[in-house]
Amino acid sequence: MPRQDHAVGEAARLLGISVDTLRRWDRAGRIRTRRDAANRRTVTAGEITRLRGSEPHELSARNRFRGTVREIKAEGLLAQVELEAGPFRVVAVVTREAVEELGLKPGAPATAIVKATSVMLER
Repeated sequence: MPRQDHAVGEAARLLGISVDTLRRWDRAGRIRTRRDAANRRTVTAGEITRLRGSEPHELSARNRFRGTVREIKAEGLLAQVELEAGPFRVVAVVTREAVEELGLKPGAPATAIVKATSVMLER
């Protein structure tokens, strides 16, 4: 039987956010938490599913940029996808097959998930 309640650390990991962010969301009413017998916050599996929009799965990336696909340039096996996410413009190069499997089209909602150990630019 799957677990119904998750400790804040595990819930944060499943949501791809920090524990501090989870606590801020709780104070702001963005996430519903419960308190266990020891008065510790817990998050139900249903609440995690509600926030993720799908069944939770393992993913450690913390930076998610929800936005709208603005442009797709596909050539050969690769495709360049431009996503407008609030004040950010995220450009990703992925396989053409991934674009097709995800059903990405200009105007469609999408989320860029960024996980990198370092990004360096120089001029």
